Amino acid sequence: MSTPPPALRCAVVVPVKPPAFGKSRLVGLTDEQRCDLAEAFALDTVQAASSTPGVDAVLVVTDDFRLAAAMRSLGCEVMPDGASDDLNATLVQGAAEVVRRWPDAVPVALCADLPCLRPIELAMVLQEVVAQVAAGRAAFVRDRAGVGTTLYAAPPDRFDPGFGFESAARHATAGAVEVGSTATTVRTDVDDLVDLDAALDAGVGPHTARACEGRATPLG
Repeated sequence: MSTPPPALRCAVVVPVKPPAFGKSRLVGLTDEQRCDLAEAFALDTVQAASSTPGVDAVLVVTDDFRLAAAMRSLGCEVMPDGASDDLNATLVQGAAEVVRRWPDAVPVALCADLPCLRPIELAMVLQEVVAQVAAGRAAFVRDRAGVGTTLYAAPPDRFDPGFGFESAARHATAGAVEVGSTATTVRTDVDDLVDLDAALDAGVGPHTARACEGRATPLG
């Protein structure tokens, strides 16, 4: 009797802009506040992903040396961003590094602005992802607004993300299967203050909670 193949595992690729250049749509905050929040979002996202069953590794792609050190302290691998002006090229580069370091893992691209991400929800989504990738298909998670994408995965030889304006429609048109429709914390990315209020209502991770402390008025 033949031995069944081992269950597929995942390696999560998280692209992180230097916080000083991130979250420009958080209008009404100071540059320092935006920087602090962008960093906090990324740290909470990565910490949750690192704690998720089925995730063998988290690979952070960033050119921010200080942030890279903080990511390593959370147990992540870090690599520099060789295509910092092109998110999709960055992700393809990250997926290629996954193939090199963890050849049996499914490369999964995850946005760095999911401060309320819960490992149990991400684990459920990754189960769906692995089933689609095992069948040779790409998969994606639509964001809370229904327009963007928070997660994308595909077999390594078909890894072709299309992040950007209206990315959910682009991924669907390219044949990727939508998963995680009920995974609220995997879908709740933060681009503006309305999104931040939604994340705070859902319950954010410790870094974002600290970054939101001590404000005279609520955000949003």
